[in-house]
Amino acid sequence: MYVLCAPCILSPSLRAKGITHPSDIALFARSIGRCKKFGIDVVPLPCPETLYLGPDREPGTYLERLNTPEFATLLEGLCGNVKKIIEERGPPLCILGVNSSPTCGVTSTYYGTEGDKPALRDDRGVFYAKFPEIPAQDVAEFSKYRIYLAAPLFSEAERSYNTAIAELLRAHYYEVALPQDSGDDHAVRDKKEHVRIYNHNKRAIHDADILVAIIDGADADSGTAWEMGYAAALKKPVIAIRTDFRMAGSHERVNLMLEQSSRVVTDKNELLAALGCSLIHVHQPEQKST
Repeated sequence: MYVLCAPCILSPSLRAKGITHPSDIALFARSIGRCKKFGIDVVPLPCPETLYLGPDREPGTYLERLNTPEFATLLEGLCGNVKKIIEERGPPLCILGVNSSPTCGVTSTYYGTEGDKPALRDDRGVFYAKFPEIPAQDVAEFSKYRIYLAAPLFSEAERSYNTAIAELLRAHYYEVALPQDSGDDHAVRDKKEHVRIYNHNKRAIHDADILVAIIDGADADSGTAWEMGYAAALKKPVIAIRTDFRMAGSHERVNLMLEQSSRVVTDKNELLAALGCSLIHVHQPEQKST
């Protein structure tokens, strides 16, 4: 189990001069931390820009700096090396890239001004474009893997469903904070325990990158609604899963304030898509014929 990785994520000094900020270093570190946590090997790709332009280079677009026959030949050779890795190890979970890179961008790349097209385009970099069959994730998205799962937990059915969603997320390499796992699963609680649970869950929301909420029922659970609002106030992404087909209004699946502060999905597949999951499906073992 491994990911192919833009080499600058491991060695930021490979990037062009002046473009790396402390926030970038933090993203890189969190992404590598996610791999370490889940036992995912990180296999660095070669850096086409460094090989062609050298390590001490100014920023530039593909058309400005790399649009030459020599660079095209270099890319073809590097692609051959990457294909050998894949032949030896099997398909990677994904390729980790850095958006805006002329070579290793995932959903945006500084290709260069051409006609009426802007220099920054919505596309893969020229190196990553050579591997359209491999899922790719930008390092900024891959680094967001800590989830707080907000949900009612007052019945066996609710707790079982919460556990199933948590296990699904963990299988996709997300770290999940589930309140019922920390003791918030019984009615006999004194004041001191109330304070402990409140502070524990509030801190877990602060530490999370994303809040996922389960909002089935005639109306969303009040504690879940509070947690959604708190996360929204902290400007954290909120994804709410509602499998309940009842509507709250002509155009609302649930309370307007909750719906407007979150992305509401209707099943597990939509949840994974909303999280940007491109992982796990590429390494599922093939079914053996009988």
